[in-house]
Amino acid sequence: MPASPRTMPAPPPSFGDVRAATEALCTPLEIEDYSAQSMADASPTKWHLAHTSWFFEEFVLRQATPAWRFLFNSYYEAVGPRHERPQRGLLTRPTVAEVMAYRHSITARMEALLASGRLSALELKIVTLGLHHEQQHQELILTDLLHLFSCNPLLPVYRETPPAGPRPSTPLTFQAFPGGVVEIGHTGESFCFDNELPRHRVYLQPFRLASRSVSNGEFREFIRAGGYTQPAHWLSDGWNTVQHEGWHRPLYWRESLQEAFTLAGVRELDEHAPVAHLSFYEADAFARWAGARLPTEFEWETARPPGGEVWEWTSSAYAPYPGFRPAGGALGEYNGKFMANQFVLRGGSAFTPAGHIRPTYRNFFYPAARWQVSGLRLAGDQA
Repeated sequence: MPASPRTMPAPPPSFGDVRAATEALCTPLEIEDYSAQSMADASPTKWHLAHTSWFFEEFVLRQATPAWRFLFNSYYEAVGPRHERPQRGLLTRPTVAEVMAYRHSITARMEALLASGRLSALELKIVTLGLHHEQQHQELILTDLLHLFSCNPLLPVYRETPPAGPRPSTPLTFQAFPGGVVEIGHTGESFCFDNELPRHRVYLQPFRLASRSVSNGEFREFIRAGGYTQPAHWLSDGWNTVQHEGWHRPLYWRESLQEAFTLAGVRELDEHAPVAHLSFYEADAFARWAGARLPTEFEWETARPPGGEVWEWTSSAYAPYPGFRPAGGALGEYNGKFMANQFVLRGGSAFTPAGHIRPTYRNFFYPAARWQVSGLRLAGDQA
């Protein structure tokens, strides 16, 4: 999610590695898999491959082909009109071969430009932004493919992996934090997105935070206790969503509550693994049922819990930090204009690229979204 270029250092020497990692995600795919779109929130893999190349062509090389600029612009109004997101799956042309040729051409031109030493400091910062932007799309490729394959009655396997052994049970405990005035937001010279800035002070009441994420087994208890049938646990919008969508369990869980669909096919649920693919509404309802609450994003960042398996919903609305100013031009559009009606998630997931997780990272989605690898950690007030 792009940030103000002024907040970023020069790019790491990993341009080729990031580009190769994106293409490696396509190795298990058949040609038919590249262009399908399972819902409006998801995008075809072919579109992700083209869009992450268009970014460098548009903002660094500045020689975007008009037709491709229209097809693969995401939502940059300053760039111009674009193909509507819900219709990306209709783009059978350009072909996968043409997109790959385009992608390799952009990679070669970018590598030559980086090697030439002609890029300014600002342009190098935009390259860094583009690499982090592409890593976000790597995660989206996986979540979008998981949703796509889940819609196929054959339940195809993306990649065979040996079943993980059951993990040991870890008791859920709470750590107490004193609260007070704390500093929130990114600090230092490493990369961050603009929504992690500026660093500022926040006052916290004393609070408690759970030692781990809520597990599959714990969420199954909520279901068996009638959690999806009792409106007292739910926010009004959440209860309306449950009724309208007919939700009875997390996305990808089988009706038996013993198995779930994964990128490796249908697998037995590990009751001690973190529950995933929950909406904000489901996470909030579970917390209420459990006699707890979701943490604020400021509590989460202050506690800095170990993460990396599931993104964890917070109770914080996605809003600008005091003094936030988006960058000028198209690159300022990505974060700031979405700061309404969404909630913040923290932590990172098993699909998040290595090195792309940090305590100040602010992910955000609409409260009904659950195709991402999203779970929860309980919090509470100190007595």
